[in-house]
Amino acid sequence: MNISLVQMMLHAGLMVKAVMITLLIFSVVSWSIIIMKQLMFKRARQNSDDFLDRFWESKTLNEAYQSAGEFPLSPEAAVFVSGFNELKKISAAREGREGETLESRLATLDNVKRAIRKAHVMEIDRMGRSLAFLATTGSATPFIGLFGTVWGIMTSFHDIGMRGSASLAVVAPGISEALVATAAGLAVAIPAVIFYNFYANKLGELESDIEYFSTDFLNLIERDFLTRA
Repeated sequence: MNISLVQMMLHAGLMVKAVMITLLIFSVVSWSIIIMKQLMFKRARQNSDDFLDRFWESKTLNEAYQSAGEFPLSPEAAVFVSGFNELKKISAAREGREGETLESRLATLDNVKRAIRKAHVMEIDRMGRSLAFLATTGSATPFIGLFGTVWGIMTSFHDIGMRGSASLAVVAPGISEALVATAAGLAVAIPAVIFYNFYANKLGELESDIEYFSTDFLNLIERDFLTRA
């Protein structure tokens, strides 16, 4: 007798159906996050490449700052804007101050470094948001599916006791319905684990790129201070 997957789910017990609905919710949310992150990382990469080209083509930091707003999805652009805004505040605060040494000027870079670091952390948090749900899905859904299977098997054995028969025709439908929950749990968990690791690696690469840019940006500022001195 051929029984489709949908029929097995419809004939399953109430608890197994609840488990399947829970797994369906996990699956829908997980795939929504996967698609959203794919678009986010792709657009961020495109914005970052365009911003970095514009940044290194700019003759001054002011020129780069004016064009940074054109790349709102670039983490490097956000880090640059944050650092440059802090640099402008420091420059405005010490304007007209006399007798300032090179050491005191370089010491003010600590504020810029902190601003860059804060923007760095905020951008990594923004890009990595919702990835924890994929990790939770990958670790929890197999056990949720297993719970549905165990419950379904318990129900099947209860039905066997009530009928007083343990023939294959009696046992097989209930057991197969219960095992669908385990298969569904694995079907939800496997993509979540794969894409969580994929995006975690992407996030690590992005963090390295931000670190490299932050170092180059700070080197430019220090070089400018030394040139003026």
